[in-house]
Amino acid sequence: MTPPEAVLPRADGALHHGETQPRLPDDRLPVVLVVLDGLGDRPVPELGGRTPAEAARTPVLDALAARGASGWHLPFGWGRAPASELAHWAMFGFADVAFPGRAVLEAVGAGIDVPEGVAVTHAALRTSHVAGDRVWITGRVAPADADDAAALLDALAPVLDAHGATATPLRGRGEALLTLHRHASGAVTDSDPFFPERHPWLRVRATDPAGTATADALTALLRAARSALVSHPVNRRRATAGRPPLDVLTTKWSGARTPIPTFTEQAGVPGALVTQTGLYRGLARVLGMVHRHVPPVPDVAADLATRIVVAGELIAGGARVVHVHTKATDEAGHTKSPHAKREVLEAADRGLAGLADLADRAVVAVTGDHATPSVDGVLHTGDPTPLLVAGPGVRPDDVTTFGETPARHGWYGPVRAAELLPLLFGHANRPVFLGHRATPRRTLALPDDPEPMPAG
Repeated sequence: MTPPEAVLPRADGALHHGETQPRLPDDRLPVVLVVLDGLGDRPVPELGGRTPAEAARTPVLDALAARGASGWHLPFGWGRAPASELAHWAMFGFADVAFPGRAVLEAVGAGIDVPEGVAVTHAALRTSHVAGDRVWITGRVAPADADDAAALLDALAPVLDAHGATATPLRGRGEALLTLHRHASGAVTDSDPFFPERHPWLRVRATDPAGTATADALTALLRAARSALVSHPVNRRRATAGRPPLDVLTTKWSGARTPIPTFTEQAGVPGALVTQTGLYRGLARVLGMVHRHVPPVPDVAADLATRIVVAGELIAGGARVVHVHTKATDEAGHTKSPHAKREVLEAADRGLAGLADLADRAVVAVTGDHATPSVDGVLHTGDPTPLLVAGPGVRPDDVTTFGETPARHGWYGPVRAAELLPLLFGHANRPVFLGHRATPRRTLALPDDPEPMPAG
């Protein structure tokens, strides 16, 4: 039986029986975290020694910076260049939880049922050139190669079966989830060189003693697959036609699915994502988070404007943390065209206009997950990424423009990925009280719904 409302605790600022402090008003706020993938950059001579973010015209982000506080996001500290999945894992508060491997997230995001306790890896057909005793990766499956790639993956089935493995196709571009059914540990290195102009096809090595058998088995499997691919009629036909054979299977992102706490268990509040790729769908599903998938469109401004509207809808539906992500900034950085990245940032700024209204009723943060410099021979780097936070109760600092150099003078200074959500929860009047344990796991925020004691 529910007691009369008059005897329930009230957040009315009044004193209650025997108490000397008033009950607290409930002014908790939601959090909106906007991640411009690969936002950070380096000073560019052709932009006057400025980064693309500093050179871009960003009136929306400038206004948010002026009404809020700024700092630098350095996900893992100076000099360490994170991949997006690892940065997000820490940003979401899971730095103290073993990462299952991106292969798991990509597969789950594609709707594949990945069993727990079985090693998996992300495999892809590649073209190659042999020089001496080394195999150099020269390319990947092009759209016109889809049929050949599918036939070659099918032809590898007996080889995989002989090594206790199966392949589940992904994306139709010669990629697959490789499941190693005889092995529990995915603690192994990549055979994909990632930097093909510097490293050849790599031998698989264990990163932990538990992965030794997996590494040996995967190395044997890949060598057997190579032999089968080199001699396959599809690749002989391609070579005769002057097309590069798809004669190497590379692997990366290995891991194994294990029991993982949900986002609500880890953070204390429910979260949601506005997704655009399989990686983030997988992250949402693995962490038990609501997600709304919005396929990306070429118009960056329109794309982000839609995502901000969806973020508001997810808040209205009960999400207390909403993650909004765009890949456009990262893709622009990888073109190695600073002007292209500046233009994308200007378009993104137009698309973020809706954040001004959201910041009246939520804590809004805009940052990047890593730096993707539009200059130099690097992929990602540990260069700082601007961080701005605005919303009710966020004390403005002296920063009035968006970019790496202005953000350096903000209140926060350097912020690591694991510190980001606690910082935002504090502004949202949701800080976890370290002298109180309401849940078995130490949450990042004061939990919304700890388990009640039964009345009877």
